[in-house]
Amino acid sequence: MQRDAIAAARNAGCSSGRISQPPPPPFYSAATGIYSSIHPPVALPTDPSLTLVAHLFARLPLADPGAPTLVDAATASAVSRADLRRLVASLAAGLRRRHGVRKGRGPPAHASSLAWGTAPRGSRLSLPPSSSCPKSWTIPPRPTTATTTNACSPRSAPCSTAAAETAPRRRSPVVGQDDAVAILYSSGTSGRSKGVVLTHRNLIAMTELFVRFEASQYHARGARENVYMAALPMSHVYGLSLFAVGLLSIGATVVVMRRFDAGDAVAAIGRYKVTHMPLVPPIMAAMVRAAAAGGVPPSQVASLVQVSCGAAPITAALIHEFLQAFPHVDFIQVMSSLFHFDFVSFASNQFV
Repeated sequence: MQRDAIAAARNAGCSSGRISQPPPPPFYSAATGIYSSIHPPVALPTDPSLTLVAHLFARLPLADPGAPTLVDAATASAVSRADLRRLVASLAAGLRRRHGVRKGRGPPAHASSLAWGTAPRGSRLSLPPSSSCPKSWTIPPRPTTATTTNACSPRSAPCSTAAAETAPRRRSPVVGQDDAVAILYSSGTSGRSKGVVLTHRNLIAMTELFVRFEASQYHARGARENVYMAALPMSHVYGLSLFAVGLLSIGATVVVMRRFDAGDAVAAIGRYKVTHMPLVPPIMAAMVRAAAAGGVPPSQVASLVQVSCGAAPITAALIHEFLQAFPHVDFIQVMSSLFHFDFVSFASNQFV
């Protein structure tokens, strides 16, 4: 084998007898061993008193206030962008007046709109791994985080009660970018579950990076014209930053599925003209099986532009089966890290 390697090196023109290595990419530093982005740095807000909600709402006027921002896939009930602003303000007031939510205390929580309502008050939103539905949120006697319980629990407090409040005109507490806004729980690759604290600055930075990424794609259509299928839990960093923060900041529409079913997903794609569908390998496999069984009429999924998949490895066979079933779709693999709060996208269907 050594002779063969030396012969191959000589045949390649290497007089020293050593196999030549390709030069490192220009974005790699041999001195530090660090790969750096080739894109220009993103200008992040410098105001230390800026909160996530204030930053996101500053973008909402750029979108049609009457257009839907959240849609229930099963019932078609929707929350417009204008309704979302009113709901968040009302919910924030209700949480403060009825539950004493303030900086340093944990709120009751429900869905993404509640996350928006709690953030301006300086409260931390704790999102443990999702439990079985239906569920609601409650506050222990002297809490530091919120916990989940079944809806039938006598201690549970419906979120609608807090949201019914009228937002009073009062001075908001001092909350800044370095204050904690959420605590997500994960065991990582292995080990015991642990909480990861995210600040307003973390989510603001993620929003800006996400907006730039979305704006760089599909120049023929605006990002506000995109419709996303939310079939993934919002208790994970990807679902939180995507469905509850990033998409709302660019004015896209999010169609929320209460529980994934391949047939229901196909029907929702056709009904709401879904363009983007983030998923995980089991959902991806279910979509392939549905297509193989004839349950995916091409006309129902014609609006679908991009499918992204992450959270676990995907076999090459599954990728090719999916692209055969959905040949018009751009496929992207996604990797995210809860502890570093970053995302990497790669491998579109042109390269697989």
